Amino acid sequence: MAITVDENSLKNGVLTLVVTLVEVIQEALERQAVRRMEGGDLSTEELNRLGDALMELDEAMEEIKAEHGITASVADLHRGLDEVVDEVVDRLANPARWADEIEGGGPSR
Repeated sequence: MAITVDENSLKNGVLTLVVTLVEVIQEALERQAVRRMEGGDLSTEELNRLGDALMELDEAMEEIKAEHGITASVADLHRGLDEVVDEVVDRLANPARWADEIEGGGPSR
């Protein structure tokens, strides 16, 4: 049995995954920067450099998404990842409720 692979679809899928992961990392960096800023850990110069670097990264990611026509697919994947993370956090924060769900055979939301 031969497997047919659409090379363009595969490339777009991989690029979508990479861009989405870079966006997730970028969001984590932004949250960390805000924490450091609020904690007074950054000088004005460091804040400016960090802000500029994050803006440049954001612009580059937007350009890549537009250039390759993957804006919607990145948004969809990102939304899906956010839902997975939300569920994992909920399971960690509410283990008793999730244990009830497993025992009961369905969600109790």
